[in-house]
Amino acid sequence: MQPQVLLVEDDPGLVELLSYNLERASFGIRVANDGETALLMVKEAKPDLLLLDWMLPGVSGLEVCRRLRRGDATATLPILILTARGEESDRVRGLDTGADDFMTKPFSVAELIARLRALLRRARPSLTAERLEFADLRMDLVSHRVTRNARPVHLGPTEWRLLRHLMENPGRVFSREQLLDAVWGHDVAIELRTVDAHIRRLRAAIVDSGESDPIRTVRNAGYALGG
Repeated sequence: MQPQVLLVEDDPGLVELLSYNLERASFGIRVANDGETALLMVKEAKPDLLLLDWMLPGVSGLEVCRRLRRGDATATLPILILTARGEESDRVRGLDTGADDFMTKPFSVAELIARLRALLRRARPSLTAERLEFADLRMDLVSHRVTRNARPVHLGPTEWRLLRHLMENPGRVFSREQLLDAVWGHDVAIELRTVDAHIRRLRAAIVDSGESDPIRTVRNAGYALGG
């Protein structure tokens, strides 16, 4: 599953450059051109990383960072700030506001991507891991194989993405809407009952005779892996 980056930048040329290079580096990209839009987009679907320009029209990047740090759901969201301000006092101010990292324009795109990956490894190790484990379930992200009690589990592409998302967030309850966004994408028009159908297929694949069902149905809420 691609790590999702929200790029908040009002320079069209820089947006094009960064979008191209981040997509080549296997990041999923959404773009906001101002601070208010960024705050709304984070609220609608929290990204894995925020790449945030300091100087934005309306709400500044620093204020965006400050507001996100005050929210329970976004207090630990990895944030890297981009700025043309290179003074030490500016870097200190940005970090004190809650940014995790800081890069001064112009910058190396390769270094930026490396820093984003480092932030991601610290914040969401599962997104950069080669294998996920939950109880007796094993998911090898390199060989694209799933086993349970060493028994091969054969999954279709959608069931694979669904199980991966659940294994990356064990114990967390996801609504059908959240699973649609995470597994199928924000812009895909699919009925909610489609989630139920794929959960049934996933259960049929991972639960053999005599085995417990690791997927928990939470009435009026959604699904979780264990918990």
